[in-house]
Amino acid sequence: MRNSDNLLLGIIAGAAAGAALGMLFSPHSGSINRRIIRRKGEDIAVDVTEAITQPIEEFCDTITEKIEMLKKDVLARIST
Repeated sequence: MRNSDNLLLGIIAGAAAGAALGMLFSPHSGSINRRIIRRKGEDIAVDVTEAITQPIEEFCDTITEKIEMLKKDVLARIST
């Protein structure tokens, strides 16, 4: 494995260990912890969706524009 792979694996393992310890030492009951985790997960999902929606839309618009330009170019070359 490369160093970057090891770093990523270490970060993931550290996050998992931190989450497990946080659950063990939490002052809340299990049902409250699950509710908190679910809500945070939903918030993260919304944030990620909002963050990637605009770049994806811009990419799709750019691709559509390029395709239209290529169509016009091909039609112009065929008709000449």
